[in-house]
Parts: sequence; C-alpha cells; structure tokens
Amino acid sequence: MHLGKFILIRATQIVVSFFIILTLLFVLFRVAPGDPASMVIDPQMTPEDVEVTRALFGLDKPLYQQYLICLKNFVKGEFGSSFYYGKPVIEIIGEKLPNTILLFTTSIILSALAGISWGKVIAWRRGSLLDSSVTVIGLVSHTLFLPWIALLMVWVFAYWMNLFPLSGMITPELWLNPETGITMKVLDVLHHMVLPLSVLFTIHFGGFMLIMRSSMMETLKEDYIVTARAKGLTERQIRERHAAKNAALPVVTTLGLSLAFSINGGAITETIFSWPGIGRELVFAVSNNDYPLAQIAFLLIAALVLVANLVVDVLYAYLDPRIKY
Repeated sequence: MHLGKFILIRATQIVVSFFIILTLLFVLFRVAPGDPASMVIDPQMTPEDVEVTRALFGLDKPLYQQYLICLKNFVKGEFGSSFYYGKPVIEIIGEKLPNTILLFTTSIILSALAGISWGKVIAWRRGSLLDSSVTVIGLVSHTLFLPWIALLMVWVFAYWMNLFPLSGMITPELWLNPETGITMKVLDVLHHMVLPLSVLFTIHFGGFMLIMRSSMMETLKEDYIVTARAKGLTERQIRERHAAKNAALPVVTTLGLSLAFSINGGAITETIFSWPGIGRELVFAVSNNDYPLAQIAFLLIAALVLVANLVVDVLYAYLDPRIKY
C-alpha cells in the first residue's frame, strides 16, 4: 500500500471517529444531571420568562432536534456561545489555548529531550552505577502522584520560601503599569511558570527516559549494530546514528500523544496553580453544565489525538525504512 492511500484511509477513519465522539459527547452532556439554564434563571422569574430563557439556549426543543442543530452548526463552523460567559466559545478557547500550549508543550518537549538523552546514555552503559541511579530516579519520577508533588512544591517554594508566586500566570499590578516593558512582562510569565513547569517536567521525564532506555537496550541486540561495529564505526556514531534513531520509535508515539493530550491542560495542574488554560476551563464547564464550552474543549482534544496518531504513523515510516504502508 502506498503512503498516500494509507493517509487517505486513515483520514476517513479520523472523520468517522470524530463524528462518533461528537455524538457521544452530545448525549452524555444532555443526560447528565443538572440544568444549564439554572445558572441564569432567577427564582423570581415568571414561568414565561423561564421558557424564554430556555429557548434562548435552545433547550426547549426535543433532544433529536438539538442534535441536528448541533451537527448543522458544527459543519458551518458555528460552535455556539457559552451558557456561563455569554460569548462565543471559540473566543474563550482562543483566549485560553495559548496559555495551555505555552506551559504544557514546553514541559513535554523539555522532558522528552532530557528523557531521550539520558535514556540512550544509561542504556549504553547498562549495568553501571549511573544506569542504576538514573533508572531509580526515573521510576520515582514516573510514579509520583501529581497533586501531591504539586501541592508540596507550592507549599515549600511559594508559601514557605516565598520564591515563586502562589498562583496565576501574571502579576496584574506589573502588567497594568504602562511603564512596564515587554522584557519585564516575559520574565514575569516565566517566573509564574517555574513551579508548574517543574512539576510537569518531573512527572513526564521518567516515562520518556524509561521508554527510551528499554527500546535502546532492545535495539542494541540487533544484527546491524554488530555490523556497524565491524565496519569500524566509533561507539558514538553507532549510538547516535544507528541505535538511537530506531530506538526512538516508541518515544515518538509517546511524544506525539503527549503533545496532543497536553491541550486539555492537565485539569489538576491548572487548577492547583490557577493557570488560566483549557484544562481549568474544562473543569469549570463540566461542573456548571456549560455544554457548548465543554463539548468544544473535548472535541479539540479528540481531534488533536486522532491527528497525532496519523502523524506518528507517518513518522514511523520515515524513522524506520523497514516499515512500509
């Protein structure tokens, strides 16, 4: 099968999967307990006013009609307005998404680079003290309970030592000051990023490192590694040009999916650090039955994960010539 045909088939599967996810989300949010209109309905409203309010949200129609309207609007690129904020959900996503991308994509890329580098080094020196020590660190890192380590770092470095801000992404007083330059604003954001970035790096580093170590050790048993040594290549050339490239295949899968899932913002992390991103908004939308906002947030995650799977499959063929489609 040619790569172009493979991509076409997978793209069709993505469209079908996305449609199924959209349908499931619609049904699950509608059958969940609670009424989204209750957020704006005043107890003193007359029954007529209540019905007008529900009609404004489109909640007065039968479920199947709401579904058809949802599909029609989605195809037209109209994603509705947030029940709580009263403005288009696309605007809310546009405001919060860059914050999530900044924090989570940075943390995943840094942890992947560090994990891959250490993984291939300790696999090359398997059985040594360095291998044992770093492997233990990776296991501890990979099994840490995120809320615990996050709250611990907040208590130690933000509350007790007062080195970093307790929460948020910026210092409002600094940003509202017209004399504050762009450099100070960037430094302020980086200062707020240190703690959540450190927590996410700690959690993700171990996974990338352990996967790379395990894959590298399997790769080193292959015949072409023996052939490379017989050709007189240096140990560094064998490790970097031959072993590491093929050993990176499982890491590419993990990295691609991690980047896609990072868009949801890690609800726990963003909540603990009050980081104004998609994850925090997602928790708020689900808690308050804000259907349009919650649906688009989930659909964004689903779309990115589906596309990431396709990208990873294509990258496999590039990284390993033995893989054919």
